[in-house]
Amino acid sequence: MLEVEEKSIAPEKAKALFEKEFMPHLDAMYNFALRLTNDEEDAHDLVQDTCLKAYRFIGSFEPGTYAKAWLFRILKNNFINDYRKKSRGPSKVEFEWVEQAYVGEEDAEPAFQADLKAETVNEMMGDEITKAIQALPVDFRMIIILCDLEDFSYEEMAKILNIPIGTVRSRLHRGRAILKDTLASYAKKRGYQTDSLSANGTF
Repeated sequence: MLEVEEKSIAPEKAKALFEKEFMPHLDAMYNFALRLTNDEEDAHDLVQDTCLKAYRFIGSFEPGTYAKAWLFRILKNNFINDYRKKSRGPSKVEFEWVEQAYVGEEDAEPAFQADLKAETVNEMMGDEITKAIQALPVDFRMIIILCDLEDFSYEEMAKILNIPIGTVRSRLHRGRAILKDTLASYAKKRGYQTDSLSANGTF
């Protein structure tokens, strides 16, 4: 559920605020939705639902704050509530099983710092990378997308996902570890030195 109070606002003011604060982020919203759903039609529906809800609650938005993070939180909530229920969506059991396989300290920084920096991911964003990200359990997929592709801070991701920063760090660490293992053979084919991952944090 969107944890904001619905407040009334004049239609003309709401329209102007929406166009100024939210419209510039539509492309980013669609990219986020597409990476979550892996389906163009579902992504369009998810963005449309997000825009409708954002407009409905626009009276609770504070102009000048981070509109993109506000929108992404609404989109995330819509995805969890509506799209994760579909048969192709990862189940909670799947997520819990994978998380147990990557046990670590909740509040600790990743030991090997397997950072998939945004520029590295974008350079490698071929079919294999896309498939590897799509194959991640949804909780890890959202963290990877928000951090490594959308460049949100830990604090912003914690607010978007409504989880503690320690959980953000833990899931990011585990998600990157899964990607590292999945993409090791592909990275070698592309000439990246996977053996040096623990040293410099990139392929």
